[in-house]
Amino acid sequence: MDLGLRGLNALVTGGTKGIGRAIAETLAGEGANVAICARVQGEVDEALASLRGKGVQAFGRALDVAGANALKAWVADAGEAFGGIDIAVANVSALAVSNDEESWRKGFEVDMMHTVRMVDAAMPFLAESRAPAIVTISSVSGREIDFAAGPYGAFKAALVHYTQGLAFKLASKGIRANTVSPGNTFFEGGFWDYARNNLQDLYAEALALNPTGRMGTAQEVANAVAFLASPAASFVTGTNLVVDGALTRGVQL
Repeated sequence: MDLGLRGLNALVTGGTKGIGRAIAETLAGEGANVAICARVQGEVDEALASLRGKGVQAFGRALDVAGANALKAWVADAGEAFGGIDIAVANVSALAVSNDEESWRKGFEVDMMHTVRMVDAAMPFLAESRAPAIVTISSVSGREIDFAAGPYGAFKAALVHYTQGLAFKLASKGIRANTVSPGNTFFEGGFWDYARNNLQDLYAEALALNPTGRMGTAQEVANAVAFLASPAASFVTGTNLVVDGALTRGVQL
Protein backbone atom coordinates (compact mmCIF):
# COMPACT_ATOMS: atom_id res chain seq x y z
CA MET A 1 0.00 0.00 0.00
CA ASP A 2 1.22 3.47 -0.90
CA LEU A 3 0.60 5.56 2.21
CA GLY A 4 0.71 8.79 0.23
CA LEU A 5 3.44 10.34 2.38
CA ARG A 6 5.81 11.27 -0.43
CA GLY A 7 6.50 15.00 -0.47
CA LEU A 8 4.76 15.71 2.82
CA ASN A 9 6.59 17.51 5.64
CA ALA A 10 6.73 15.99 9.12
CA LEU A 11 7.88 17.05 12.58
CA VAL A 12 9.08 14.41 15.05
CA THR A 13 10.27 15.33 18.54
CA GLY A 14 12.93 13.10 20.04
CA GLY A 15 13.89 11.82 16.62
CA THR A 16 17.39 10.48 17.32
CA LYS A 17 16.71 7.36 19.39
CA GLY A 18 14.25 4.57 19.95
CA ILE A 19 10.65 5.05 18.86
CA GLY A 20 11.22 8.62 17.70
CA ARG A 21 14.14 7.62 15.49
CA ALA A 22 12.15 4.74 14.03
CA ILE A 23 9.26 7.10 13.26
CA ALA A 24 11.54 9.61 11.56
CA GLU A 25 13.29 6.93 9.50
CA THR A 26 9.99 5.31 8.50
CA LEU A 27 8.43 8.58 7.38
CA ALA A 28 11.58 9.44 5.42
CA GLY A 29 11.58 5.97 3.89
CA GLU A 30 8.06 6.70 2.63
CA GLY A 31 9.29 9.91 1.00
CA ALA A 32 8.36 12.51 3.62
CA ASN A 33 10.67 15.36 4.55
CA VAL A 34 11.38 15.15 8.29
CA ALA A 35 12.34 17.68 10.95
CA ILE A 36 13.67 16.31 14.23
CA CYS A 37 14.87 17.63 17.55
CA ALA A 38 16.67 16.08 20.50
CA ARG A 39 18.98 17.18 23.30
CA VAL A 40 22.39 16.31 21.82
CA GLN A 41 23.57 18.08 18.67
CA GLY A 42 25.92 15.29 17.62
CA GLU A 43 23.08 12.78 17.73
CA VAL A 44 20.86 15.16 15.77
CA ASP A 45 23.56 15.54 13.10
CA GLU A 46 23.97 11.76 12.80
CA ALA A 47 20.23 11.23 12.43
CA LEU A 48 19.97 14.02 9.84
CA ALA A 49 22.65 12.39 7.70
CA SER A 50 20.76 9.11 7.80
CA LEU A 51 17.46 10.76 6.88
CA ARG A 52 19.00 12.69 3.99
CA GLY A 53 20.47 9.45 2.76
CA LYS A 54 16.92 8.39 1.94
CA GLY A 55 16.65 11.18 -0.60
CA VAL A 56 14.47 13.57 1.40
CA GLN A 57 14.98 16.92 3.06
CA ALA A 58 15.83 16.85 6.77
CA PHE A 59 16.00 19.62 9.33
CA GLY A 60 17.12 19.34 12.93
CA ARG A 61 18.20 21.13 16.06
CA ALA A 62 19.36 20.32 19.57
CA LEU A 63 16.93 21.58 22.21
CA ASP A 64 15.05 20.70 25.37
CA VAL A 65 11.37 20.31 24.46
CA ALA A 66 10.43 21.62 27.91
CA GLY A 67 11.71 25.01 26.77
CA ALA A 68 8.69 26.69 25.20
CA ASN A 69 10.53 29.32 23.16
CA ALA A 70 13.09 26.90 21.70
CA LEU A 71 10.41 24.38 20.79
CA LYS A 72 8.21 26.95 19.08
CA ALA A 73 11.18 28.39 17.18
CA TRP A 74 12.12 24.91 15.92
CA VAL A 75 8.59 24.35 14.63
CA ALA A 76 8.52 27.74 12.90
CA ASP A 77 11.96 27.31 11.37
CA ALA A 78 11.16 23.80 10.16
CA GLY A 79 7.98 25.05 8.54
CA GLU A 80 9.92 27.82 6.82
CA ALA A 81 12.68 25.45 5.68
CA PHE A 82 10.20 22.98 4.18
CA GLY A 83 7.64 25.47 2.96
CA GLY A 84 4.96 24.01 5.21
CA ILE A 85 4.12 21.33 7.77
CA ASP A 86 1.70 18.47 7.19
CA ILE A 87 2.41 16.09 10.07
CA ALA A 88 3.21 16.72 13.73
CA VAL A 89 4.35 13.78 15.86
CA ALA A 90 4.81 14.52 19.57
CA ASN A 91 6.98 11.71 20.88
CA VAL A 92 9.18 12.88 23.77
CA SER A 93 8.53 11.72 27.34
CA ALA A 94 10.26 12.56 30.61
CA LEU A 95 9.72 8.92 31.67
CA ALA A 96 8.86 10.28 35.10
CA VAL A 97 7.66 7.39 37.26
CA SER A 98 8.64 8.53 40.74
CA ASN A 99 5.85 9.92 42.88
CA ASP A 100 7.64 13.11 43.91
CA GLU A 101 6.89 16.71 43.05
CA GLU A 102 9.83 17.06 40.67
CA SER A 103 8.67 14.06 38.63
CA TRP A 104 5.17 15.52 38.39
CA ARG A 105 6.65 18.79 37.18
CA LYS A 106 8.82 17.09 34.58
CA GLY A 107 5.95 14.93 33.36
CA PHE A 108 3.74 17.98 32.96
CA GLU A 109 6.33 20.10 31.17
CA VAL A 110 7.72 17.38 28.91
CA ASP A 111 4.95 14.86 28.22
CA MET A 112 1.98 17.23 28.33
CA MET A 113 3.07 20.76 27.59
CA HIS A 114 5.63 19.94 24.91
CA THR A 115 2.79 18.24 23.03
CA VAL A 116 0.41 21.16 23.49
CA ARG A 117 3.03 23.74 22.53
CA MET A 118 4.18 21.78 19.50
CA VAL A 119 0.64 21.39 18.21
CA ASP A 120 -0.15 25.06 18.82
CA ALA A 121 3.00 26.16 17.00
CA ALA A 122 2.31 23.83 14.08
CA MET A 123 -1.36 24.74 13.76
CA PRO A 124 -0.98 27.66 11.31
CA PHE A 125 0.96 25.35 8.99
CA LEU A 126 -1.43 22.42 9.44
CA ALA A 127 -4.35 24.69 8.59
CA GLU A 128 -2.77 25.27 5.16
CA SER A 129 -1.89 21.61 4.52
CA ARG A 130 -3.66 19.35 2.05
CA ALA A 131 -3.20 16.35 4.35
CA PRO A 132 -2.79 17.58 7.95
CA ALA A 133 -2.30 15.05 10.74
CA ILE A 134 -1.33 15.09 14.42
CA VAL A 135 -0.07 11.95 16.17
CA THR A 136 0.71 11.90 19.88
CA ILE A 137 2.56 9.09 21.63
CA SER A 138 0.87 7.88 24.79
CA SER A 139 1.34 4.48 26.48
CA VAL A 140 -0.61 1.51 27.76
CA SER A 141 0.28 2.95 31.18
CA GLY A 142 -2.36 5.56 30.40
CA ARG A 143 -4.98 2.82 30.11
CA GLU A 144 -4.10 0.59 33.04
CA ILE A 145 -2.55 0.94 36.48
CA ASP A 146 0.91 -0.60 36.35
CA PHE A 147 4.39 0.03 37.76
CA ALA A 148 4.36 3.47 36.08
CA ALA A 149 1.30 4.69 37.99
CA GLY A 150 1.89 8.28 39.02
CA PRO A 151 3.03 11.13 36.77
CA TYR A 152 3.92 8.96 33.78
CA GLY A 153 0.62 7.11 33.60
CA ALA A 154 -1.44 10.18 34.51
CA PHE A 155 0.01 12.39 31.78
CA LYS A 156 -0.10 9.60 29.20
CA ALA A 157 -3.83 9.27 29.93
CA ALA A 158 -4.20 13.04 29.65
CA LEU A 159 -2.57 12.97 26.22
CA VAL A 160 -5.24 10.61 24.91
CA HIS A 161 -7.99 12.90 26.22
CA TYR A 162 -6.26 15.97 24.78
CA THR A 163 -5.79 14.36 21.38
CA GLN A 164 -9.35 13.12 21.09
CA GLY A 165 -10.49 16.62 21.97
CA LEU A 166 -8.35 17.97 19.15
CA ALA A 167 -9.87 15.45 16.75
CA PHE A 168 -13.39 16.61 17.55
CA LYS A 169 -12.59 20.32 17.43
CA LEU A 170 -10.51 20.15 14.25
CA ALA A 171 -12.57 17.67 12.21
CA SER A 172 -14.46 20.39 10.37
CA LYS A 173 -11.10 21.82 9.25
CA GLY A 174 -9.89 18.47 7.93
CA ILE A 175 -7.12 18.17 10.53
CA ARG A 176 -6.89 14.66 11.96
CA ALA A 177 -5.53 13.83 15.43
CA ASN A 178 -4.79 10.35 16.74
CA THR A 179 -2.79 8.68 19.50
CA VAL A 180 -0.54 5.62 19.50
CA SER A 181 -0.17 3.78 22.82
CA PRO A 182 2.78 1.38 22.79
CA GLY A 183 3.16 -1.44 25.26
CA ASN A 184 6.58 -2.46 26.54
CA THR A 185 8.93 -1.65 23.68
CA PHE A 186 12.49 -2.93 23.57
CA PHE A 187 15.26 -1.10 21.74
CA GLU A 188 18.99 -0.76 22.30
CA GLY A 189 19.73 1.94 24.85
CA GLY A 190 16.11 2.11 25.99
CA PHE A 191 14.62 1.47 29.42
CA TRP A 192 13.91 -2.22 28.84
CA ASP A 193 17.44 -2.74 27.55
CA TYR A 194 18.66 -1.24 30.82
CA ALA A 195 16.19 -3.32 32.83
CA ARG A 196 17.28 -6.55 31.17
CA ASN A 197 20.81 -5.94 32.42
CA ASN A 198 20.18 -4.18 35.72
CA LEU A 199 16.59 -4.84 36.86
CA GLN A 200 16.21 -8.48 35.95
CA ASP A 201 13.20 -9.14 38.17
CA LEU A 202 11.23 -6.23 36.70
CA TYR A 203 12.24 -7.22 33.18
CA ALA A 204 11.16 -10.83 33.71
CA GLU A 205 7.86 -9.71 35.26
CA ALA A 206 7.12 -7.37 32.36
CA LEU A 207 8.03 -9.96 29.76
CA ALA A 208 5.81 -12.58 31.40
CA LEU A 209 2.77 -10.30 31.16
CA ASN A 210 2.79 -10.32 27.39
CA PRO A 211 1.10 -13.37 25.82
CA THR A 212 3.25 -13.06 22.70
CA GLY A 213 6.30 -13.86 24.82
CA ARG A 214 8.19 -10.77 23.70
CA MET A 215 8.20 -7.00 23.81
CA GLY A 216 7.41 -4.80 20.86
CA THR A 217 9.98 -3.10 18.66
CA ALA A 218 10.36 0.57 17.85
CA GLN A 219 9.71 -0.24 14.20
CA GLU A 220 6.35 -1.83 15.02
CA VAL A 221 5.29 1.35 16.80
CA ALA A 222 6.64 3.50 13.96
CA ASN A 223 4.58 1.55 11.43
CA ALA A 224 1.42 2.42 13.33
CA VAL A 225 2.40 6.09 13.53
CA ALA A 226 3.21 6.26 9.81
CA PHE A 227 -0.21 4.87 8.92
CA LEU A 228 -2.12 7.26 11.18
CA ALA A 229 -0.05 10.19 9.91
CA SER A 230 -0.68 9.31 6.30
CA PRO A 231 -3.47 10.13 3.83
CA ALA A 232 -4.18 6.38 3.77
CA ALA A 233 -5.85 6.94 7.16
CA SER A 234 -7.90 9.89 5.88
CA PHE A 235 -11.08 8.91 7.79
CA VAL A 236 -9.32 7.83 10.99
CA THR A 237 -9.33 10.53 13.63
CA GLY A 238 -9.89 10.57 17.37
CA THR A 239 -8.61 7.04 17.86
CA ASN A 240 -6.07 5.59 20.27
CA LEU A 241 -4.22 2.80 18.48
CA VAL A 242 -2.80 0.36 21.04
CA VAL A 243 0.37 -1.42 19.88
CA ASP A 244 1.05 -3.86 22.70
CA GLY A 245 0.81 -7.48 21.52
CA ALA A 246 -2.31 -8.07 23.68
CA LEU A 247 -0.50 -6.93 26.82
CA THR A 248 -3.43 -4.93 28.18
CA ARG A 249 -6.62 -6.68 29.23
CA GLY A 250 -9.02 -3.76 29.18
CA VAL A 251 -11.63 -3.61 26.44
CA GLN A 252 -11.36 -0.36 24.48
CA LEU A 253 -14.86 0.59 23.42
